[in-house]
Amino acid sequence: MSFAVPRHAPTFDHPQRVLENHAWGNTAVARGPSTRNGAGGGVFGGVKDRLFENRDALPMYKDKPYAYPPSHRHRPLWRRKRNLGFVLLVVSLLYYFGAFRRHRDTVTSPWAWLTSPSESGRSADWLGRRQRVVEAFELSFDAYSRYAWGYDEFHPVSKKGKQMAPKGMGWIIVDSLDTMILMNLTSRVAHAREWISESLTYDQNQDVSTFETTIRMLGGLLSAHYLSNEFPDLAPIADDDSGAPGEDLYLEKARDLADRLVVAFDSPSGIPYASVNVGKLEGLPAHDQGGASSTAEATTLQLEFKYLAKLTGEKDFWDKAEKVMEVVDNNAAKGGLVPIFLNPSTGEFHGEIIRLGSRGDSYYEYLIKQYLQTNKQEPLYLDMWDESLQGVRDHLVTYTKHSKYTIIGERQSGISGSLTPKMDHLVCFYPGTIALAVTGGVTEAEARKSSTWTKKNEADMQLAKELTQTCWGMYKYMATGLAAEITYFDIADPPLPESAEHQAPPDFDKDPEAQWRRDFDVHSMDVHNLQRPETVESLFYMWRITGDVKYREWGWEMFKSFMNHTAVPEGGGFSSLSNANIIPPKTRDNMESFWLAETLKYFYLLFSPSDLLPLDKVVINTEAHPFPRFDMGPILSTGWQRKPKTVKTTPE
Repeated sequence: MSFAVPRHAPTFDHPQRVLENHAWGNTAVARGPSTRNGAGGGVFGGVKDRLFENRDALPMYKDKPYAYPPSHRHRPLWRRKRNLGFVLLVVSLLYYFGAFRRHRDTVTSPWAWLTSPSESGRSADWLGRRQRVVEAFELSFDAYSRYAWGYDEFHPVSKKGKQMAPKGMGWIIVDSLDTMILMNLTSRVAHAREWISESLTYDQNQDVSTFETTIRMLGGLLSAHYLSNEFPDLAPIADDDSGAPGEDLYLEKARDLADRLVVAFDSPSGIPYASVNVGKLEGLPAHDQGGASSTAEATTLQLEFKYLAKLTGEKDFWDKAEKVMEVVDNNAAKGGLVPIFLNPSTGEFHGEIIRLGSRGDSYYEYLIKQYLQTNKQEPLYLDMWDESLQGVRDHLVTYTKHSKYTIIGERQSGISGSLTPKMDHLVCFYPGTIALAVTGGVTEAEARKSSTWTKKNEADMQLAKELTQTCWGMYKYMATGLAAEITYFDIADPPLPESAEHQAPPDFDKDPEAQWRRDFDVHSMDVHNLQRPETVESLFYMWRITGDVKYREWGWEMFKSFMNHTAVPEGGGFSSLSNANIIPPKTRDNMESFWLAETLKYFYLLFSPSDLLPLDKVVINTEAHPFPRFDMGPILSTGWQRKPKTVKTTPE
């Protein structure tokens, strides 16, 4: 499926861009006095200086030209003194006539937007805010390029890299590639593409995660193939033009990787093993849980392998991926809610833990996205989604004791066990996914005009809005404005049912003793922030679908918190945090690849016009890699049917 290049593709002639380039040039030759601890620093005081400490050590990157002065090494002393005297005379005259005072009054720092008041709502400069996201990406990626190019991990504080495999897997380069394409960062895309062409190999004796490698590496390559062909004017490179020798580079690398990963499905049940040795082409069971695979990981490979099957015509990729869904569904999970482990030998669930956080989350996400990926031609996935959403309402949704915020808890002993009022940050993907399921990607206003709009759609949209507010509260609760990895909530005993009356306050009172704060609790072991994308992901979906500008405003506030509290000194970019509930926060010295692949991409899309990746034309995988929707055609088809069964959707 194809559609037109968006009208608002990113450009580099924005006035702020000129100012930023000027500032980067100046920082290459002069280091101004630090104001980090000075008066008037404010909440965001000093972020510019943390980013640009040791400025004269920053190397040149071709997208950021530096203004180094000409060398004076071989000039005679008398000439240097004569020129110095002339310069002093000119400077004195300029100072006498007030030139410097006027300059200070008119030229502002490129980081002034962190402290200066700005318009809000629909009058805000959203394209300008989007450009700030591009600059954050550039700082992050350029720091990686300087200190850890080609490495799979980047530690921005210590300025070091680390490999996950002897020759590297391209973990950061491939995962961030489609973000660079969308942002029109041509020279960086060319640099990455050159490394992929000349250095990336999967012929290595290395065990890798089946799930992580599929969603990040296979997904990243497939997305880059899609975007470079569908939007040739974004980060245009001659090497991938039609007919050029490198036209199918990304697809060829994706096919090579998939041929190695697909052996994970060769288990007795068809449930993929947790790991694969990509050199030996051998599937490997997990080292714990009796070799069980994570349910989410086994069921979050389907978008990638199905799209690859569509591109290559290799039906085996399709068959193996969809077989997993049949095996899972045959377990007849109560309420449509699945335990978080699967046994590859038997195909049966292992344990009883039910949650929408780690090891459970993206199973639910890929139900509705598989339905949308094939243009709604596989309704059994919609049925599975609807059952699971009703199960969430019946068994996992409740409300906080004091302010009645809507939360999704966990059942650690199965459906009949008690509800634990705990939400991983990972759960915050869910409200955006609910909204996507309700409208299919069109706006809420458009969907409401349809004769198929129901009271259930109305209730589902309301649930999505309430859960998004709770996820935003997880940010507002923390000192840095950046959410903890896990948040607990104070709930009634017994928990209120989903049908209970509830009305949360519309805003979060800034008073440190405000009542709403009594509903939130973060344990000392959970205060870290890993630069995760799930909440901004939901903000993006909610903005696109509802058109309510508050979701953009929440995103802007969140973005500024990242800029202010995760910046690394001496040009290191940005780091995840060990403790996000103290100021200054404690860093973890690690930049996750999904900071570039997901978090910054979703900020960029949140502040972009809606014709960039229209949600009714694409489906976005769990690592934020966009794929096109497509018709199955004569070769591909749904190869299984659901068995008749009774699904319990009411509490026992």
